[in-house]
Amino acid sequence: MSSANHNGTVGLGTIRPGPRNLITDVDGILVGNAEEHRARTGTTVVLPEMRCPAGADVRGGAPGTLNIDALHPASLRHEVDAVVLSGGSMYGHGAAHGVVAELGTQGRGIAFGGAVIPVVPGAIIFDLANGGDKAWGAAPPYEALGRAALAACGRDFTLGNAGAGLGARSGPVKGGLGSASAVTAEGWQVGAVVVVNSFGSAVMPGTNRFWAWPLELGAEFGGLGPPADPAWRADPEMPLPPGSALDPLANTTVAVVAVNVALDKGAAQRLAIMAQDGLARAIRPIHTPFDGDTVFVLGTGAIPLAGPAMLARLGHLAADVLARAVARGVHAAAALGDRPGWRDLPA
Repeated sequence: MSSANHNGTVGLGTIRPGPRNLITDVDGILVGNAEEHRARTGTTVVLPEMRCPAGADVRGGAPGTLNIDALHPASLRHEVDAVVLSGGSMYGHGAAHGVVAELGTQGRGIAFGGAVIPVVPGAIIFDLANGGDKAWGAAPPYEALGRAALAACGRDFTLGNAGAGLGARSGPVKGGLGSASAVTAEGWQVGAVVVVNSFGSAVMPGTNRFWAWPLELGAEFGGLGPPADPAWRADPEMPLPPGSALDPLANTTVAVVAVNVALDKGAAQRLAIMAQDGLARAIRPIHTPFDGDTVFVLGTGAIPLAGPAMLARLGHLAADVLARAVARGVHAAAALGDRPGWRDLPA
C-alpha cells in the first residue's frame, strides 16, 4: 500500500492534483472522446502535441492490442503520435485506423520512403454485450469515432459514461472513463486516463467504498473513507459484491499514463510496469484470465530523467495516480442497461 494520505504526502514532498485533475495536467497532452450512444460504445484518443517516447505493459489474460510490439525496448522506434482506447472489441481497432488516416493528412508521423507514417498503438475493451445496438453489419462506427475523438482533443474532457468508457462495466456496477493527476514540488507532472471495464470490482463488497480510498486526494471520489462494517471481508477468495452477474469473457481495463519526464525505451517500459500496479490498488481481482489489462506510458520530456531512483519514485506516484483515476471513473459513471451506477449502491 502506498504511503499516500489525504494530505498528499508520498515521500516526494507535498503532492496535489493538477488544476483539472486530469491527464491533461501533463503539459503537451490532449484527450478527446467520441460516442455512439445507440450502440453504447465509444472511443478515447490521447494525443501528445509532439511525437514522444512511449512504453507499454500487458498483464491481463485476454488482451486486445494494436502496434504494441513497436514499443518494446528491442524494437527500432518507440515514439508515438497518439494512443487510441476504444470499445468494440476487435471492431474497435478501426478507431486507430481513422486516427492514422487523419494524422497522416496533417503530416504527423515518421517520414519514410516519401510517405508520412503515423505511429498509433491502441487497446480495446469488450462492450459488445451491454445491450446496445451492434447490428452495424459491414460498417462498424469506429473509424468515424476515431476521427471524431481526434478532432475533439483538448485539455478538458468528460469522465464516466464518455468516450471508450460509455459502454464499460466494472464488476457488478457501471464502469467508465476515469482520469487523475498529481504535481510535485519538484515540478513533476503525472497523469492517467483509464477505461474501467474490469472483471473485478473497484468497490468493496456490499458497500459503496472504493478499494482505492487510502489514495484519495481531497474528496475526488466522494471522500467516504473505509467502510465501518467489516462484513465486506466475508469472501476473501473472490471479493466481489454478492449477486453480481459477471460475464467472464467481457472485460479489460486499459489506460494511458503520462509524465513530463524524458524517457528512453527501458525507462518507459519500467514505468508502465510500475504504473500497472495502480490497477491492483484499485480493483480486486485484477489481471485475471478474463481481462486484457494494458497500460501505456508517454514521456513528454520537459524534465530530464535523473537516474533509476527518480524512475522508481515516478513509478510509485504513477501507480497511485492510476488507482485514483480508476475510482474517479467508476464514481462518475451513471447507470446504463443492467449495470447500476456507483451512486445507486447502498452506503
